[in-house]
Amino acid sequence: MRRYFTFLLLVSICFMAKAGNIDDKLPIRGFAIEAPSHRGVDQFLRFINQDLAPAKVNLLILRVDWNFAYKTHPELSDENPLTQDDVDKLVAACKEHGIRLVPQVNLLGHQSWAKQTHALLREYPQFDETPSIKTEDYTKWPNPYGLYCKSYCPLHPDVHKVVFDVVDEICDAFQADAFHAGMDEVFYIGMDECPRCHGKDRSELFAGEVTTIHDHLASKGRELMIWGDRLLDGRTTGLGEWEASYNDTWRAIDMIPKDILICDWHYERADLSAVYFAMKGLPVATCGYRDPDLSVQQVKDMIQFRSQTTRETKGYLRGYIHTIWSSAGGFLRGYYGDYGNRPPRPDQPRRPDTSIQSAKSVLTFFKQLAEEE
Repeated sequence: MRRYFTFLLLVSICFMAKAGNIDDKLPIRGFAIEAPSHRGVDQFLRFINQDLAPAKVNLLILRVDWNFAYKTHPELSDENPLTQDDVDKLVAACKEHGIRLVPQVNLLGHQSWAKQTHALLREYPQFDETPSIKTEDYTKWPNPYGLYCKSYCPLHPDVHKVVFDVVDEICDAFQADAFHAGMDEVFYIGMDECPRCHGKDRSELFAGEVTTIHDHLASKGRELMIWGDRLLDGRTTGLGEWEASYNDTWRAIDMIPKDILICDWHYERADLSAVYFAMKGLPVATCGYRDPDLSVQQVKDMIQFRSQTTRETKGYLRGYIHTIWSSAGGFLRGYYGDYGNRPPRPDQPRRPDTSIQSAKSVLTFFKQLAEEE
């Protein structure tokens, strides 16, 4: 009998050790990247099957924006966009490997880039928060016009009908139980020239838009994810106006629903703000990008945070999401060293892309975590 109980004890110890596996160390192992082009789907499937799946990535965020053949608003679709058949292939590959696939469409901010006004404000200019600022005046940042990326007006009475048509359609197309709304680097909000937003508290405006999007998704049983920079005080923390807010939106952190996944990005240092979000009762994942050593350090920090805190706080510290900000095709050509018939010119050698090495370093580290089980 004693031997029997000893055997049970050993089994229990082994089971407890297994409980400290990769899912316990790092519940979210994510990758965020632009959705592939229509002709780049097969190459992207290779990436899912040969690289993301073996690394035990379990969350893939695809920035779709207007790269889909929308039926509700075809006027918003890019030329030669992803079709439903393309999306079905991506969905099937992710399901096969247990990867949660989440589409992203930038809401509120990032409605333009440089001289290009993106589809929403191009087709519905009445939604523009700053119509007096013309994207054709863009040179570079900073510029005399104060132009970075345009925003839509969150209080326009018609904006959400269009936006939610798009959100619902893309979530249905991807069979998604979550949606990433972007909402980073919102410089234009509560502007004086806007007849609806003028004089209103910017943190309340930001929180109101986040909550409106959240509640719509929740009514469909879907989770909201956003970038976290607008919820951090850029001056107090010293994080500045890009990784955090100078325009007072940071107070919205106490006004938004507490079941929104915050994607807390930092690319220059391994800033520890994930703990701040967790202490506010918000689920959070740290996000890195182009520095290989820094990105791996951010993964290790999240693992350490989870191992050295209370059960309650540990539940909010969800994991790590690696981000890529080049095109999917450009990234994968560099990742696989496959430039086809486009060799570099002798007078313009290709410079090393540290974001590619950073992605490889993180995926390798994920594999190592899995092998430790």
